[in-house]
Amino acid sequence: MAEDICFFAKDSIIIKPPKKSPALLRMVVVAFTLIFGIYICSICLKQTSLENTSKYLNIEVIEKPCHNYDMDQSQILYVHYPKPKTFCRAECSCNPVRRFAILSMQRSGSGWFETLLNSHMNVSSNGEIFSVKYRRENASSILRTLDTVYNLDFFTSASKNHCSAAVGFKWMLNQGLIEHHKEIVEYFNRKGVSVIFLFRKNLLRRMVSVLSNSHDRYAKLLNGTHKSHVHSHEEAGTLAKYKPEINTTLLITDLKRMEVSATEALDYFNSTRHMILYYEDIVRNQAKLVDVLEFLRLPNMDLSSRQVKIHNGPLWKHIKNWDDVNKTLSGTAYEKFLRADY
Repeated sequence: MAEDICFFAKDSIIIKPPKKSPALLRMVVVAFTLIFGIYICSICLKQTSLENTSKYLNIEVIEKPCHNYDMDQSQILYVHYPKPKTFCRAECSCNPVRRFAILSMQRSGSGWFETLLNSHMNVSSNGEIFSVKYRRENASSILRTLDTVYNLDFFTSASKNHCSAAVGFKWMLNQGLIEHHKEIVEYFNRKGVSVIFLFRKNLLRRMVSVLSNSHDRYAKLLNGTHKSHVHSHEEAGTLAKYKPEINTTLLITDLKRMEVSATEALDYFNSTRHMILYYEDIVRNQAKLVDVLEFLRLPNMDLSSRQVKIHNGPLWKHIKNWDDVNKTLSGTAYEKFLRADY
């Protein structure tokens, strides 16, 4: 230590500090750099973790509910705003849609009537959907099918799904409708389904149509093809050449059974919002279609169909055993069917 001490005065000395080691300074700098680097890395890892987590967050978009404040309050039950699973209604998402069902019997003009409705730009009537048996196996399968149709997820050639104002189908009385009427009536009333009954007054003409159509399923008179409905007078004339033979022993019983079926359906569905139409009335006066459009609260339009009636003219031209049929029904409540044009 002697060389580090210098004497400047008698009573004072100056002590020179020892030199700092370069190795120590380097260690301090390295340690600081390491700690700072670890700190920066930890911040980056946290940000990356937050970014990855945000990718898996379920962001629920709250859609603004659709309202029509100008609508008659009594009609709110009968409209809904479908949210299909199979497509987006886009700009039509807030267009209200009405549910309807055409309840009828085979060969009562329901096919013709449905084509008239489908000629309206805002109507989608999807045909005889319950002709497929698995859809009517039980009440659950029926209600499930109804939900699909009314949610616009049922696709047919008639579908105008995006901007439909009324969606429905036709339903024959013998396709599970009567068997499960309690569940169906409850569904119709809860969902606000409007029911259109379409029947035929002349049940004898209906019988001729049923027998002729059944025959053509096997005979296939139109170039080997079965057609329930035709679009030309030539095709209609070909099918009309067949004259069915009616079982006169069961004739009155069969006519009564048809009447009972119609009456039974009207009784079961009496609590629904409904209207009753007859094929003959529409044929004679197509202004009746205006009543249908008003019933469905749709804008009035001219409706048209390409279908051509098959059995025209007096019935004696279309029944093989006409004399027997005439004799059986004369003097009964069904005698009127012998003379009616439709």
